[in-house]
Amino acid sequence: MYNRALEIDLPKGLSAFLWGPRKTGKSTLLQQQFPGAAYFDLLDTNLMVELTKAPWAIVEHINSLDPSISKNPIIIDEVQKVPPLLNEVHRLIENERRSFVLCGSSARKLKRGRANMLGGRALSFSLHPLTWSEIPNFNLTRALNRGLIPQHYDSPRYPDILKSYVNDYLKEEIFDEGLTRNIAAFSRFFDTLSYCHGEILNFSSIARDCGVDSKTVREYFQILVDTLVGVFVEPYSLRNSRAVITRAPKFYLFDVGVAGRIVGRQLVNNSGPEFGRAFEHFILMELLSCRTYQGQEFPVRYWRTKSGLECDFILGRRGEIAVDVKGGRRVQSSDLRAIRAYSEEHKPKYSIVVSNQTFSRHTEDGILILPWEVFLERLWNGDFVE
Repeated sequence: MYNRALEIDLPKGLSAFLWGPRKTGKSTLLQQQFPGAAYFDLLDTNLMVELTKAPWAIVEHINSLDPSISKNPIIIDEVQKVPPLLNEVHRLIENERRSFVLCGSSARKLKRGRANMLGGRALSFSLHPLTWSEIPNFNLTRALNRGLIPQHYDSPRYPDILKSYVNDYLKEEIFDEGLTRNIAAFSRFFDTLSYCHGEILNFSSIARDCGVDSKTVREYFQILVDTLVGVFVEPYSLRNSRAVITRAPKFYLFDVGVAGRIVGRQLVNNSGPEFGRAFEHFILMELLSCRTYQGQEFPVRYWRTKSGLECDFILGRRGEIAVDVKGGRRVQSSDLRAIRAYSEEHKPKYSIVVSNQTFSRHTEDGILILPWEVFLERLWNGDFVE
């Protein structure tokens, strides 16, 4: 069992939503942080069917609780499966001052169905896969191959588990939730992730491969984002900049192991182009997790010039921090061309190359070249982003 970085600090009288992809450990986290709380799991088919037919029955279940239990927040897991239940939750919050933690893998179905999102009466928290800071004796190769969903990272049978997990996402998160009707086209779209993951998206090209229009492809990507399966990284540019003026984002799946399964990657050692792509993805996930858990709101974008120079991640509203990721054992001067170009033009507070080398360096023009462990330690300590 892992000690997670997310703390659900729930002031008395307030409720909360907890969102996160399946199997990231939401239920375990809630059991750790709210021991003894009443727990209603809508993956229990009998309970789900009962509450679908009669959402008001949740009131009877709650009123039958032992008074000592009912003083704690009431946990409802997979709440998106019965959207009308939120009306009863709202009423219990207002009339009986009950407190809830409502847990789910996606808010998309609730929002599209105009479900009651409690009108500001609930805080919102997100749980990511495991992070470097949460895993004792962290092994990078293991993390990149297996991913950081707890069960996957721990299991020697991770290839089979990853295969099942990806298929479950296709079936349960997309098809069973009724989020797309054209199953064949969406299946073809999902196959395109093997070559467009981590790349600047060309919606028209992907649409041709899928046999649909580009508007539909954009909607498919948005479905993956809304169901927490992936994230967009938007381009960073300013007026009079050398950066390409484009609205095309990059797209990354939420877990490096899931991405590896989809792209057909299996790393033997920490070198080569495939390692570099997985390493970049891993660093992005650490940036996003750190941002979430430390309650920060800085944007994460990428930067690319017309000549093709590219800096992997630009942090902050004004691009105050540039982070370039290099998977080689030794960072050469040629590896610094992109971050030097960005630094000369935008004068960031920090210019950082995250590397797979074993020692830190500081160039004469102010670029920090850090081993990835050193970078992550400083990141989680708040040294770069306040």
